[in-house]
Amino acid sequence: MPADVSLPDALRADVQILWDYHNLQHTLRRCDVAIGLGSHDLGVATFTADLFHQGMFPFIVFTGANAPTTVERFPRGEAVHYREHAIKLGVPDEVIHLETNATNTGQNIELTRRLLAEKGIEVKSAILVSRPYQQRRAYATARKLWPELEVICASRPLPLDEYLESIGDVDRVINMLVGDTQRVIEYPKRGFAIPQEMPADVKAAYICLVNAGFTSRLVQST
Repeated sequence: MPADVSLPDALRADVQILWDYHNLQHTLRRCDVAIGLGSHDLGVATFTADLFHQGMFPFIVFTGANAPTTVERFPRGEAVHYREHAIKLGVPDEVIHLETNATNTGQNIELTRRLLAEKGIEVKSAILVSRPYQQRRAYATARKLWPELEVICASRPLPLDEYLESIGDVDRVINMLVGDTQRVIEYPKRGFAIPQEMPADVKAAYICLVNAGFTSRLVQST
């Protein structure tokens, strides 16, 4: 019997507030490169392939090693599995570059920048493809670590309930959504990202979900 991936009514309003906050709704346009950020979500590779076929960029960097949340699903590393998936979706192998050492978003950005420099590839603009709730943090990180790069953020355009169904694990998604929200608060203090405005309703929703026990992806506050 399939697992229940429905969102409990008591959590829906708060989860939706955080979901909407992290979706930056950037207007897509053609850029020099796509950077697919590694995670547990193979939909990142799916959407990167979709955008490639739409002519949104000439080549792709998939970046990511493994994390405790991905090693079981992607034993050969996130970027490697993303590449294999994109090729199955018709993306030519020769347009895909791999960065296989990054274990966090900051390293995704820094090591991708280094990889492109080593290959002599100059880029001025990039589409960062990520999980939907990673957009805001990915943008803030890129603006801090690669400030001269013009960044557009993108994710599969799925409503919240469809995304939960695609992942198949409500608790995981909520925990990671809460964790990413906390990082928007904490990481500028550590020099990892630029500050982002956080409206009062977003902060209240975040606190409610923390109090409800969704704390497994929190980092220690400074």
